[in-house]
Amino acid sequence: MEYTLEGVNQVQLNTKAGLSFANGLRSVLRQDPDIIMVGEIRDAETAKIAIQSAMTGHLVLSTLHTNTAASTLTRLVEMGIEPFLVASSVVGIIAQRLVRRLCPDCKDPYEPPAALIEKLGISPSEDGKIVFYQPQGCPSCNNTGFRGRLAIQEVMFIGSVIRDLVTNKATADQIESAATEQGMVDIREDGLHKVVLGLTSLEEVMRTVFAREEANGETTAEVAE
Repeated sequence: MEYTLEGVNQVQLNTKAGLSFANGLRSVLRQDPDIIMVGEIRDAETAKIAIQSAMTGHLVLSTLHTNTAASTLTRLVEMGIEPFLVASSVVGIIAQRLVRRLCPDCKDPYEPPAALIEKLGISPSEDGKIVFYQPQGCPSCNNTGFRGRLAIQEVMFIGSVIRDLVTNKATADQIESAATEQGMVDIREDGLHKVVLGLTSLEEVMRTVFAREEANGETTAEVAE
């Protein structure tokens, strides 16, 4: 709501006045939009309207609080959406977390603690091929060692195999395993890849991803016809 965008109509929610996500979405649908962005799917009513909107040909973008991309699908089922509707409506999910970006002017190469390498399962031969960086601090980054942020993500495309699993009420672990077999890079791998590229530090990924595996992450679900 902070920006005026050409061709985009926005609605400010006001729960005290009765304008909730669900009520606002109903009003939006009367305008026959091509693309709908719902800030967050918080309840079953909003989820049902979003799915119904997707089934009628709208592209619906929204966010949902879950642990992983795969658990987005099971979460929608738990909210009361029929599995076959979830399977036929959701076309893609992006799970992401933000990490601090190393300052390119002062990042310093170093050898990480052996305990971290062991925890990540990196063998000594692989370790020797990777240059790890740590924050140093300079005037460019206000002596913090970091400048800006970047997202580490896992992107799940919903193909026929995953649709069948959702329809048969498979668990999130089963869905994630199938997605990995089809080439999905999970959020841990993406985080480590950005470490290898020198974009962030190993400790930053450990703090943000590995130390929060049991915490709730935020996913962005894309729902379409």
